[in-house]
Amino acid sequence: MTHEHRRPDAAGSQFDATLLGIAAVSILLAAVAALVQIRFGAYAMPMETALRALLDEKVLTRPRVLATVVLGESTARTLGLFADLSVLSNPTIVVWTIRLPRVAVAGFVGVNLAISGAIFQAITRNELASPYVLGVSSGAGVAVVFTLVFSLGSYLLPVAAVVGGTAAFAIVYLVAWRGGTTPVRLVLAGVVVGTIFNSLQTGMFYFIDSNGVMRTAIAWLAGSLVGVGWEQFRIVSVPTLLVVPLAVVAARHLDVLLLGERTARSLGMSVERARFLLSALAILAAATAVAVAGLVGFVGLVVPHVVRTFVGTDYRRIIVGSVFAGPALVVVADTVARLGLPGTQVPVGVVTGLLGGPYFLYLLRRTGTFSEF
Repeated sequence: MTHEHRRPDAAGSQFDATLLGIAAVSILLAAVAALVQIRFGAYAMPMETALRALLDEKVLTRPRVLATVVLGESTARTLGLFADLSVLSNPTIVVWTIRLPRVAVAGFVGVNLAISGAIFQAITRNELASPYVLGVSSGAGVAVVFTLVFSLGSYLLPVAAVVGGTAAFAIVYLVAWRGGTTPVRLVLAGVVVGTIFNSLQTGMFYFIDSNGVMRTAIAWLAGSLVGVGWEQFRIVSVPTLLVVPLAVVAARHLDVLLLGERTARSLGMSVERARFLLSALAILAAATAVAVAGLVGFVGLVVPHVVRTFVGTDYRRIIVGSVFAGPALVVVADTVARLGLPGTQVPVGVVTGLLGGPYFLYLLRRTGTFSEF
């Protein structure tokens, strides 16, 4: 790893300005894509009407109405916050109950996948690492498909995703363990375990005897935000609010790991313990995204690498930049997926794959192999 020698103040100012630029551009892209999502759809409305619905005072200034929309009628009744939504206009209902939650869920999915990819790249010291490469996404996908095939209940999907992702990475860790792990062994074990879990996913399709379950399973494997609402928002928001601050706090440990195991140990770090705990955080982030959107590929690979290109190897800045860039990519990709082809909705994972696949090939071409930083 090479380091440029700059005065600390100048370097920090430059990186902070660059980070601010990444945040500003990401917010702009996400906002424009969100407005497009809110404006267009089966229920057509002019932009003025869409904006009026989005900023409807009957929602924004009435806590009970907002609580009923976001929490759902049953939960709002339980908490004593229920309000009759019949006071809202049709455009407001469409925007607040169908289109806005999809945008919000897409943003949280982007945050989780970007953070997960950034952490895995530091743990393995490999810019080609991601939840996919290390088998986490495949393990979560197997657990989700298993839950769907055997009708264990849709409410178990988030738990299944976490359990599957954790189990897959545990197997990766055991395979890579030889008195300790190394970044190269983790990546190679992840590729093998991911391939096995992908085969298990394919095999379970033969047990599906319902067209509805088949379509749901395919949507999960392709990565789709079709039909998501405030229920999925509630599922994804709580883990995300836990993952983001923990990732920022953990950034200094990621910086130390990038220096190499020998240097990290000389600085007093318990390398295996740190690697295991950071992996658990990355698994939680990836599984949270999988639980609501399925296997949305390449976000965890592309976003951290693009951010690193601009802000350098300081992981605090990489994490913060990923928190902004991840949502921008997924919200824009989902807008293309939803509105790109008239009369049909393409899974968002297809769009991110078309964007990330060539970028992955570019990285592989440039590095030549799964090489370390």
